Amino acid sequence: MTPQPLGPNRWEFDQDSWPDDDFVGVGADLAPETLIAAYATGLFPMPVEPGGPMGWWSPLRRGVLQLDRLRVTRSLRKSTNRFTTTIDTAFDEVVEACADPVRDGAWIDGQIGVAYGRLHALGWAHSVEVRNADGLLVGGLYGVAIGGLFAGESMFHRESDASKAALVALVEVLSDEYASQRLVDTQWQTPHLASLGVAEWPRDEYLAALPRVLDTPLPATWR
Repeated sequence: MTPQPLGPNRWEFDQDSWPDDDFVGVGADLAPETLIAAYATGLFPMPVEPGGPMGWWSPLRRGVLQLDRLRVTRSLRKSTNRFTTTIDTAFDEVVEACADPVRDGAWIDGQIGVAYGRLHALGWAHSVEVRNADGLLVGGLYGVAIGGLFAGESMFHRESDASKAALVALVEVLSDEYASQRLVDTQWQTPHLASLGVAEWPRDEYLAALPRVLDTPLPATWR
């Protein structure tokens, strides 16, 4: 679905005033135009606490995946063959699975779910679904696509390697003639993500690259 035009953003995201900390500030709202303006500035939202006020973050060490750095081992490639992957067929279900409160570090609350559901309806937020041989949803991820940036929000798995299969499928969607100009933003690097090729970029490096990345056309799937 082609992204729908958005209204003007009523908030200012002044990079010069950001503290030397991952946590930048609190407040604003989760309107579609606010979210897209925030991502385009290098910010993303996450509640300060479940159900609490909305915090805005820009990590000093940003997790970034360049498409040609994705590591797909032989065992992972074999695992992906066990699954069927789709794009944007079960966005709400993927968000709900990512928000499961029994997961370690669960942070997605109702206001986040509503906000990103609205972004999905407007063509800005997308999901990758992974299903097993029985057709059950066993993994996936969701995030926001702006030009050449895919800002990953969360991923989940219910079977081994299912979330990895979702990332492999995402990279396949993004791998066109503009692949070298695209980035997948994972917010922070984790050992799991590092094993897949995600690197840490200093905040200044990420922010410097962002305008060029945003100026890259969307992949054909989402134009």
